[in-house]
Amino acid sequence: MNPPIFFIGSDQQLAHHFVGILREAVSESPRVFSRYVDAARWLIDNSLDDDPVVFCEQQSLQEDEAGIKFLRRNFPHAYILLITAGLPGAERLDYIRAGVNDTVSPEANAELLSHFFQFIRKYRPHLQSRRQRDTTLLPQFKMPVTKRAFDVVVSICALLFLSPLFLLVALAIRLESKGPIFYKSRRVGTNYHIFDFWKFRSMYVDADKRLKEVEQYNQYATTTPTEEQQLPIDDGLDLEQLESLGQTFLVDDDFILPEEEYIAQNRQKTERAFVKIEKDPRVTRVGQFIRKYSIDELPQLINILKGEMSFVGNRPLPLYEAELLTGDNSVERFIAPAGLTGLWQVQKRGDAGKLSAEERKQLDIYYAQHYTIWLDLKIIFRTFAAFIQKEDV
Repeated sequence: MNPPIFFIGSDQQLAHHFVGILREAVSESPRVFSRYVDAARWLIDNSLDDDPVVFCEQQSLQEDEAGIKFLRRNFPHAYILLITAGLPGAERLDYIRAGVNDTVSPEANAELLSHFFQFIRKYRPHLQSRRQRDTTLLPQFKMPVTKRAFDVVVSICALLFLSPLFLLVALAIRLESKGPIFYKSRRVGTNYHIFDFWKFRSMYVDADKRLKEVEQYNQYATTTPTEEQQLPIDDGLDLEQLESLGQTFLVDDDFILPEEEYIAQNRQKTERAFVKIEKDPRVTRVGQFIRKYSIDELPQLINILKGEMSFVGNRPLPLYEAELLTGDNSVERFIAPAGLTGLWQVQKRGDAGKLSAEERKQLDIYYAQHYTIWLDLKIIFRTFAAFIQKEDV
């Protein structure tokens, strides 16, 4: 009997190729996911009797590393293969550290995979006896009845009371710029549940395409170390000179990198997960007004009524942000309700300074660990007390 087989990747042609050769090799089709976060959602909702074999299409190291670490944490004995045409020395080490067992060529055929699964069936039971997992799947958050009842009653009342405001905002948006009244995006919320997240449109219709143009204004961004901070290896390298510098260096096949810079690069991978642009030129004039008073968030009352969100919780993240927060030190933020307002929002609004990405993440985790109805009421009170934002973001 073959283990469960998964394919993770966005290349439809590559997915079709591996589905075909796996059918031929082992008479089974893999379960296909385009994103790591989709696979994470499925794994949380389903239990497996055996450890899976996972084929991962090589994308960016930043995306792959976070996703593979999540798989490795929850399935420590999974066999993870990276589909790649080749890896340079530095990336090879990063992928191994993340948890990749082996690589396979995009041009692999059914015969090669047949031999691979013969190896799995023959030697795996001897290499690892039946064991208890040393880590467990992440627990799921279950919405308390009182919290859900509060959400339903208040969201219905708010939608009825605010319906005239909805009409006025819709008219203003339509008069100023072409495009839909509402903005819909896929977001990741409680227990990695993916849903359609609604807002009043506050940007021009091509805003998503222009994100790369304004990333330099991201308030969570930090300066990325350049290759100039790496020391190339050559035959005349004097290790005693390096020791005299008083730093610890990491040595790779092609370069030497100070340990402090390596740590900084890893930290930036998480910090780049959060995107918020100051003085965003993509925002319309109506958008500036409804953002200032948080009116653009009101359509999320529908998400709350449907049970996809709550009034208080951690903000649901876009898919590209959530994929960067699947490591051991980040996933806990998703084991909490997704909310219209939350702990880091009121912390930020009540403070003249700006929260760093790490501070924001830690506040999300704190809420997940310490949720109570009294904490929710406190956050709601602080939200109303600081309703008018003091900064134009």
